[in-house]
Order: sequence, then C-alpha cells, then structure tokens
Amino acid sequence: MGAGVASETRTADERQPLALLFLYALAYAGAVIAYTPFLMLLLPMRVAELAGAADIRWLGYILFAGALAASVSAIASGWLSDRTRNRRGWIGAGLALSIALQLSMAHFTSVAALLWLVVAWQLTLNLMLTPLIAWAGDFVPDRQKGLLGGLLAFAPALGAWSSLLVARETPASFADNLWLVSMVAVAAMLPLLVAGRPRPLPTDPGSVDIVQPPRRKSAAAIRMWLARLAMQVPGAALASYLYFWLRALDPAMTNREKMLLFAIGLSLSIGAAMALGRWSDRRDRPFAVLALLAACTGLLLGAMAAAPSPGLAKLAYLLFSGASAAFLALHASQTLRVLPDPARRATGIGLFNLTNTAPSLIMPWIAIAIVPDFGFAGLFLLLAMLAFIAAALLAAMPRGAH
Repeated sequence: MGAGVASETRTADERQPLALLFLYALAYAGAVIAYTPFLMLLLPMRVAELAGAADIRWLGYILFAGALAASVSAIASGWLSDRTRNRRGWIGAGLALSIALQLSMAHFTSVAALLWLVVAWQLTLNLMLTPLIAWAGDFVPDRQKGLLGGLLAFAPALGAWSSLLVARETPASFADNLWLVSMVAVAAMLPLLVAGRPRPLPTDPGSVDIVQPPRRKSAAAIRMWLARLAMQVPGAALASYLYFWLRALDPAMTNREKMLLFAIGLSLSIGAAMALGRWSDRRDRPFAVLALLAACTGLLLGAMAAAPSPGLAKLAYLLFSGASAAFLALHASQTLRVLPDPARRATGIGLFNLTNTAPSLIMPWIAIAIVPDFGFAGLFLLLAMLAFIAAALLAAMPRGAH
C-alpha cells in the first residue's frame, strides 16, 4: 500500500500546471497562425494574381519546393535543438526570421521570386516549429498527453479563424495582410517564450528509457509514422486545393465564405479532441482513439466524393475537417510517447515532420494526374483509401506499445 501511495504521489508531481499547458497551446496556435492563412488563402491568391491561367501549375511548383526545404530544415533544426538543448532560443530565432521573410514577399512581383522566398521561409519556419514540438516532450508527462492533444486542437481552429482576418469583405493589400498575420502570430507565441518556465520531468530528457525497450518503441514509432503519413496526404490535398475545389463546387462562394467553412470545420475538432484525449488518458487507449478518427476520416472523404449536391459536399467537408484535425492533434501529442531516444527527441520530431512535408511533394503531381480526368471526386476516393490504411495500422498497435 505504501508503494502505491508513493507511486501516486510521484505521478501527481510529474503533472505540469494547466496554466503552462495553456501557454504552450497558445504558442503552438501562434505557430500555426504564422502559416495557415498564408498557405490557405494568401499564397494561392498571390499566385493567381501573378501567374494568371498557370496558377495551379505554379502553386504546385511552389508547394513542392517549399516542402523540400521544410523536410531538410525540420531534421536539421531538430538536430541543432538536441545538440544545444536550447529549445527557447531556436524557437525565437525561427519566429523572427520567418516573420521577416514573410513580410518581404510583398516587395516582389515575380512568381519565380515568390517561389524562392517561400523556400527560404519554410527553412526558417521549421527552425521554430520542430523545437517547439520537442519542447512539449521535454516537460509534459505521458499522463497529460491526451489533454495536451486536446489543447493542440485549438491551434488549427485558431489558424483557420485567423484566415478570416485576411478574407474581409473590403480586401486589404497583400502587404497589409502579411503584417496582420505576423503580428497575431507573434502576440500568441511571446507569452510562452517570455514567461514559460516548465518544471523538468523526474526522468532527464537525455537519459535512456528503461521502462520500454527501445526496439519495441521503434516499431511503434514506425507504425505511427506510416499512419500519420497516410493521413497527412488527404490533409495536404485539402489544404492546398480547398480554394480551387470550392471554386469549382460553388463559383458564387466568396473568399470569406470559403475561410468560414474551413474555420467551422476545424472548430468542430476541439470538442472531439478534448473529450477523446481525456478519455485516452484515463483508459490508456491512445491508439484506439486514433484508429477510430482515421476510419471516420475515410468515410467522410468517401461522402465528399459521392455527395449529390454542393450543400452535402460542404457538410461532409465540415465533418471531415473536424475528424482529421482531431486526429492530427492527438497524434502529435501521442507521438511523444513512442520516440525511442529522449536525448534525440527533436531529431525524431524532425523525421516525423517528413510526414507533413512529403505529402506536399507528391500531392501536386497526384492532383495534376487525377483531377483533370476524374475530377475531385476521384481524388477524394484515393484519399479515403489512405485514411483506411492509417486506421488499420493504428488498430493493430499493441496496447502496451508505449
């Protein structure tokens, strides 16, 4: 009995204050705001303005080049963050550099120059993102990772709502919109960088995990990596081509209506992620929750493909967006369970980030190959198959894999 009490006390002591978790979630939301309105609306609009009829092709080139840069940067910045053990410093540097590069885009009117600026911006953006994600692994215990995942669901929703700031009825200039997005992102991230003082976990981040054999954790990490990759391909497709799909689905939709649909869909994920995250903490069933959300995402992609009317297609998209965002938020926090080497946590996060960037390397070519002949319905059916593969991978995870 005495040992049980001691164990409960130690577990309680490992918990971080809710205020710190909220500060972290706000900072993560700021990081998402730094790129969501830009990639979802400002970049496609700018490419359409500069490239004319070749807008889809040029957007594909820009996304491909940016994804290559992000892949390299995520791994390199993770390695630097692990070596220096200075998460805060790299996050601040990446924030400052990415904001400066984003603001500079307003001064160039060549679509080719825009491509290279996006490449540089992606390099610095991941200098901020990878250490930020790894920092949570340094101080959030496993028993709070479901709660953390629920809080992280606020980030995509806030990123989407911030897009409404740049989709006003009275359009602002490209430069003014870039300034607005940048200032909101900075305001959200500064509280954690200035005032965040996380309590170190009892187990030093650089020590070897003696509870779970590294080989077993590596197998779980591979499954988690593959499942996220399969789920990120649909996410990348909708993030990159939502603007064009909605334009084809309902030509009368305004940009503000497009972003409102996007924001409402992501907002639906918050309640689901919070409830399922807390349930997974209490029952210790994180992978079952992820498998369920992946299966729901596949069903909803099928509904989007088969919807007989624009209204039903939009409804299916709303639910798809909520399920997909809840999956990604909970997956991000639960990934921290299965990384085999805590001393190389940020490098591991950088490798996991390839699941975010690799879809952007292949999605433009898939879209170019499928959409002209089979329409967006054919694309969505292919994406649904990938979501079901992710569900199968996660459903087969052993309960004690973490």
